[in-house]
Amino acid sequence: MNSNVRTFKFISGGFEAILGIPILGASIVIGFGWFPLVIALIIHIITLVLAKKAGLTAYGNIFGIITSCLAWIPGLGWILHVLSAVFILIGAFLQKSK
Repeated sequence: MNSNVRTFKFISGGFEAILGIPILGASIVIGFGWFPLVIALIIHIITLVLAKKAGLTAYGNIFGIITSCLAWIPGLGWILHVLSAVFILIGAFLQKSK
């Protein structure tokens, strides 16, 4: 179960990192009618649920859920995506594999 959580953390962190690339991320989000924010929200919720079931923390994904709800605001969205990616990926790298 821990490896599933870690995998989801890498997926969600990578997705946030892509959305945090200034022009590319904005083009993806706007081009797809803000639907990528819904996808990110779903991935963060799944990761959070899996982490809680495994007794692990997923603070970065909680921050990612907040990001998904506020990222439609120009400028703020970019900052939140970058911070979410950093927090989630640090959490994934620090998580012990079993």
